[in-house]
Amino acid sequence: MQSQAEKLADRPKSEQDAFIASLSLDECEALIYDWRGFNARPNQIAPGGDWDIWLALAGRGFGKTRMGAEWVKEQVEAGCMRIALIAETQKDLEKVMIEGDSGLLSLYPESQRPKYTKKPVEIKWANGAIASGYNATEPNQLRGPQFDAAWGDEIAKWRYARETWDQLQFGLRLGNDPRVFLSTTPRPIQLLKDIIAGQEGEVTVTHGKTTDNRSNLSSKFMKKILKRYEGTRLGRQELDAELLGDIPNALWSLTNIDLYRTPNKPEHFDRIVVAVDPAVTNTERSDAHGIVACGQVGQEGYVLADDSTKGTPEEWARAAISCYDKCQADCIVVEVNQGGDMVASTIKTIRQNIPIREVRASRGKHVRAEPISSLYQQGRVHHVGAFIELETEMTMMTSAGYTGEGSPDRLDALVWGMTELFPSMIREPAKTPPPLVIPRARRMG
Repeated sequence: MQSQAEKLADRPKSEQDAFIASLSLDECEALIYDWRGFNARPNQIAPGGDWDIWLALAGRGFGKTRMGAEWVKEQVEAGCMRIALIAETQKDLEKVMIEGDSGLLSLYPESQRPKYTKKPVEIKWANGAIASGYNATEPNQLRGPQFDAAWGDEIAKWRYARETWDQLQFGLRLGNDPRVFLSTTPRPIQLLKDIIAGQEGEVTVTHGKTTDNRSNLSSKFMKKILKRYEGTRLGRQELDAELLGDIPNALWSLTNIDLYRTPNKPEHFDRIVVAVDPAVTNTERSDAHGIVACGQVGQEGYVLADDSTKGTPEEWARAAISCYDKCQADCIVVEVNQGGDMVASTIKTIRQNIPIREVRASRGKHVRAEPISSLYQQGRVHHVGAFIELETEMTMMTSAGYTGEGSPDRLDALVWGMTELFPSMIREPAKTPPPLVIPRARRMG
């Protein structure tokens, strides 16, 4: 299914030139901003019928952002006056949904653009309509405001998906027919499954693949991405927009992680550690250095942060120390198989007195992970919010090994952190004696 613009692009150049020559300058500009009649493919246009939620479940680069922005524009023109814009993060809200190449501001000639402010994030149209921006890391922002329409982008990646969604539902109380447009690449979180099943309201689903929009994407990108990912599990999810189930024999399932997930951390912890699993190399295609914070309250474990990052030794060391400070940790646990004494010394160079516990692996990652996965199966580990990249690695680790690409360094950091907190689960020879930190209860700020 092609747009009229794509059909024109497929015609001989002589026909394209003749068509353009037949238009006035005003008509040419109008075509640039004509969504329904010229630029949109049929499966990018809002469906008719009586629905509460329109879900665009599509691959990367399909054109979901443009669909959402155009839908919001149409809602304003139809009389909606209060609209919520909800992104995964504040940066995505501003740089993708609003200011991006396909964001809301791009839909208007500069002379006709609505007024945009960043503090607070608002777009105001001449007719009085206002779109207010929110991010899914702070669900309580949605307490109080009310709306007659909402656009939620990448809902499958929202850190507090259920909490953010629930708060939005309480606010959709204006007008005769408040509606929601959701644009996302799939991930099998429970909320998305519930939406598709119609448990959150009448839903209509648009499916789309990355290849549907290949005429608007770099040919070099398409060739590279298809060669590397087409037919793989990751490609089926990210390119073909398949909502995948669990991998056979996986040590973790997203269903189980979701079951014990919590939006709130305890007020007090017995211990908190930050675990670091450095990547082998530091290049553009290197794995991220795993940096994960874990907390313990009695026999319960909590995943508090995933601050994994790519970068130089100094950069990941600073990220680890920042995580240590943010989470008020007792010590940093570092795996020294790859870097030996250099791992701890890199951290000590930045902060000399930081407590460090060095550990050395003698067994494979999947073997070390199995005892920790049993803690999850017992319902004893809780993720405080969602950690997309970490959880992806977790659900791709099987009893036979890792089924994903590269090295699961985020997962390995998690395993080291939980092993430190629950040493009876797995015993690895340690290079240094147990930490001298005295377990204590403390209040998290």
